[in-house]
Amino acid sequence: MTTPQHNIGSGFGARSTTDEVLSGIDLSGSTAIVTGGYSGLGLETTRALAAAGARVVVPARRPEAARKAIESIGNAEADELDLSDLDSVRGFAERFLASGRTIDLVINSAGIMACPETRVGPGWEAQFATNHLGHYALVNHLWPAIAQGGARVVAVSSGAHGMGVRWDDMQFERGYDRWQAYGQAKAANVLFAVQLDALGRDAGVRAFAVHPGSILTPLQRHLAKAEMVDAGWIDEHGNLTDPTFKTPAQGAATQVWAATSPQLVGRGGVYCEDCDVAEPARDGTEGGVHAHATDPEQAARLWALSAELTGVDAFAAAR
Repeated sequence: MTTPQHNIGSGFGARSTTDEVLSGIDLSGSTAIVTGGYSGLGLETTRALAAAGARVVVPARRPEAARKAIESIGNAEADELDLSDLDSVRGFAERFLASGRTIDLVINSAGIMACPETRVGPGWEAQFATNHLGHYALVNHLWPAIAQGGARVVAVSSGAHGMGVRWDDMQFERGYDRWQAYGQAKAANVLFAVQLDALGRDAGVRAFAVHPGSILTPLQRHLAKAEMVDAGWIDEHGNLTDPTFKTPAQGAATQVWAATSPQLVGRGGVYCEDCDVAEPARDGTEGGVHAHATDPEQAARLWALSAELTGVDAFAAAR
């Protein structure tokens, strides 16, 4: 079976930066939604998109902290959104839709990683609920503005997507493993992009999933220093020792490229890394996308389950 998961020769790579991938691209007049856009890769994404002319809306669990973080970025604004709380997601979407604006770009950059076992909502595992279900609900609630703008939607995933979805125990009720839970949430991000692209392309909406690479950001807040030293990421003084790690500008480049590059016109539903479409993963090698994460049957199954759990599906009437 053929797959669209092949490099397209973008001319960029692992060390490309956000400013490099945006060179020559004018986003004036466009509106972008960047979740988590006030910290780590999200903040760099907000800065880069605003510098290229976009108006960037930053939904944030801590809106005052977000406003302080982006105050030097002249073309950005913050509003309240807690991805683990579906009422909060709905409230943000209603406020945005009431503004009458359309959406050109959505980058789902917010997330949590390897946190202690935490339950939110009706008892959902927090990483799956925050990283996937919250973003799923957000995009579906915002669909009128997304469709009107013919937007690109980018789901920020991870190489951890290879762990796959634990279909028989998605909420980890039979024993919690923080890394498996993270991997499941990241696989869900890829499957979300695959199905959204399939459902939205007739409206001109295309969706992508991306792996930003390894970057030291506040995402590692739940990891002990000793754990990162043992992994070879940093030394005992906190200095970066892993040469494969990227800077924030390099790490955010792939999501910015996926959201804006003219090289991706007519494409969608693919997983990207190092500012290019990724190749299929191969045993014994790093990188690439695992087949289960781009399987259209699993993508449709996850979408249906997410609709059942959240009670929202912008495409229900069309099917």
